[in-house]
Amino acid sequence: MPTLQFKGRNIIWNHHLSVPYHTLEEVEDLHYRPENSNGNIILEGDNLVALKALLPEYAGKVNCIYIDPPYNTGNEGWVYSDKVNSKLIEQWFNKEVSMDDLTRHDKWLCMMVPRLKLLRELLDKDGFIFISINFKHEHSNLRLICDDIFGEENLIGELTWESSTQPINSGSARFGLQNKVEPILFYAKDKSNLKGFNLEELLNELSYPHKGKLGACRFEIIEKSDAGSYQRDTMKFEILGKKPRKGKRWQIGIDTARELIKEKKIEIVDGVVKRGVYPEDEMEKRSFKPFWSHFDSTLVGTAQTGKDTLNETMGYSVGFDTVKPIELIKKILSYLPNDILILDSFAGSGTTMHSVNELNKEDDGNRKCILVQMTEASDKDPNKNICEKITRERNKRAIEKYNYESGFKYFRVGSAIDPEKMLEGVLPKYKDFAKYIYYLGTGEHLAQAKSINDKTHFVGNHGAKAFFLIYKKDIDLLSRLALNLHIAEDIVKSSPGKRRVVYAPACFLDSEYMEDNQIEFVSIPYNLFERESKI
Repeated sequence: MPTLQFKGRNIIWNHHLSVPYHTLEEVEDLHYRPENSNGNIILEGDNLVALKALLPEYAGKVNCIYIDPPYNTGNEGWVYSDKVNSKLIEQWFNKEVSMDDLTRHDKWLCMMVPRLKLLRELLDKDGFIFISINFKHEHSNLRLICDDIFGEENLIGELTWESSTQPINSGSARFGLQNKVEPILFYAKDKSNLKGFNLEELLNELSYPHKGKLGACRFEIIEKSDAGSYQRDTMKFEILGKKPRKGKRWQIGIDTARELIKEKKIEIVDGVVKRGVYPEDEMEKRSFKPFWSHFDSTLVGTAQTGKDTLNETMGYSVGFDTVKPIELIKKILSYLPNDILILDSFAGSGTTMHSVNELNKEDDGNRKCILVQMTEASDKDPNKNICEKITRERNKRAIEKYNYESGFKYFRVGSAIDPEKMLEGVLPKYKDFAKYIYYLGTGEHLAQAKSINDKTHFVGNHGAKAFFLIYKKDIDLLSRLALNLHIAEDIVKSSPGKRRVVYAPACFLDSEYMEDNQIEFVSIPYNLFERESKI
């Protein structure tokens, strides 16, 4: 399969593997109705680091991802800040990506690739990802890179929605062309696993989005240009009292028209003669199911209605011009089960959680939502915090204003869990560290976190293996801890028939004892991060 080449591709293709794990620090003062959070989380921090931090808890557990990344228009002021160890990419750090930046497409792709790879790891095997973009800037690049990461065979289609109903002043308008719709790329993690997703209903609705005399249909204008060699006076008869407009002719003959009128499959819509194409008309082409139809803006809103909803919820003009309407997100989620976990790692104003809460209220659903948003602080504005002041505040006010029976917990990305930080004395909590070592050893999240016991050193079982951690969040104590005979005997006794993987600062046992008792020792922090990752 052809692949998309861009400056920095080889450098960042596996960059997500080198990003250190971080702890997630609970900020209790910023929780809102935490007793009703039910798994709803707002996470403040760089989304690349945040996604890596979510892996031990949520790898393979997210059912649906919706993201609305920067469109790279040159007017967004986004900054490439991923700390990639490369002389080439070091030149890109902390500089706004503007329209006249000749490497802006390369930078955007270098930003997106590691995030998409981590997002894929977070998806359940039956999961889906929806990505909003626009046609003008990065659509084609995103499509190719997603084909590479998710697999071309897992592309389900492209939804489009009418983001604006207002005339757009642009250079293309001279030719009568206006970019008023935006695509939403739609991939499955594994297209062969579409359990719980009503794809048939979605495809039918997108294929037949209008309401005709006989039900759901697709309207087609049956007029055609009468220019050049296609001039045919016999195709200019009346249909339902209307003749073709000047310079036009019908695409069907009079006999066909009479038959369609008799079948009620021709009608006048908004003053124009149109043919209704119904599902039964295409029974032999059911495998085709065109995916071109857009979500009608009267049903799913526009960027303007999204902006209006945000401002109304906040009680003031926030200043965001491109806000997705909650009706659009609700429409997408309505085709999925009502008890899923949804993730939005470019949360912005927090529309996705607002939509989830609204939809739960409407159908008594039990959907859960995780939002990730950066502060977007800079040297010019070091106190800026979009996540706390907008994302969190919008959802707090929405819960109050619209009487949602929900809440959320607020977290920040904490300290890195890596050898250097640990040797400097920056140590994670036992439970956090235990989850990380389990994930490093298995590539999966620890489903039963309650099994973690710092007194017995037990972390969890995975198949034929049992994982143990000898550790204290105290640099002085840590330097004196080791896997010794007394601890080893307790571990062996507590895990019959298992191969034991023990993480500890040191080991005082000989290799023969270790082999006889099927114990594998992993030194922390030195060898911990040398283990092969499953990502």
